[in-house]
Amino acid sequence: MATKKFKCTVCGYIHEGDAAPEKCPVCMAPASAFVELKDEKKKGLFSDKNGNVYIIMYSTVMVVIVATLLAVAALSLQSRQYANELNEKKQSILSSLSAQGENYDAFIKGYVLDADGNELEGEDVFELLKDLQGAFDDGKFPVFEAADGRVVIPVTGMGLWGPVWGYIALEKDMDTVAGIIMAHKGETPGLGAEIATPKYQAQFVGKKIFKGDEFVSVKLRKGGAQDPEHEVDAISGGTKTSDGVTAMLYNSMEHYLPLLEAKRKAAVEQVVFAPVRDESNEENVENNE
Repeated sequence: MATKKFKCTVCGYIHEGDAAPEKCPVCMAPASAFVELKDEKKKGLFSDKNGNVYIIMYSTVMVVIVATLLAVAALSLQSRQYANELNEKKQSILSSLSAQGENYDAFIKGYVLDADGNELEGEDVFELLKDLQGAFDDGKFPVFEAADGRVVIPVTGMGLWGPVWGYIALEKDMDTVAGIIMAHKGETPGLGAEIATPKYQAQFVGKKIFKGDEFVSVKLRKGGAQDPEHEVDAISGGTKTSDGVTAMLYNSMEHYLPLLEAKRKAAVEQVVFAPVRDESNEENVENNE
């Protein structure tokens, strides 16, 4: 039979035996001051909810569960997010042409060119737009052509605080700006962020990107445009952003010169070699009468 243990609640003395002593040999407290100590089963590693081990394991399990739930949610929403991003890009392209009422898939054809202006097969234009600068570096240049002959060129660059990007639309002469849509990641509100406003973007409509046969793009000039045909006023207080947009337009559109020059040449030839109507003598007589 196991020996019992009794503890003096006054001084803490431990007595072993069948019963508590009549008096504590240390502090002389009576037997009533003793309490029997019960043998406790050994606790498990995680039984102490206030212990470090339990807290660490609980936190680890919760992190894993939450991370799993977030991953599942992200995967389930991925297709919807991609659809929204794709629709936003399509609407921006239509907006640059002032063709918001058109059906993108019926009105726009997207394709990819190489550095020589030749069309590349098997390329996804919208996948390339996810990293447009990377696509440029790889010699892949996405372009969007409207059913009426106008083209939209995606552009990308750096502003004061981060990336700036957009779409510039050109008329069928491949020289006149039909419209532009620009966006930014972190330009200063009221200053550089003005590039994203319709009022500022409207200044680009009608500008020319060629001087004769020389590509000059469109420049944002501090202090006001001096060449109204090829320049717009820079943003007041947003010099760095304006310089970034100027560089963005020139550097991006420069990649498309083989396409633009080929289409310009074709347009000129179409006018020069347009068939002349051959009227009969009888028609001439009727016209004179």
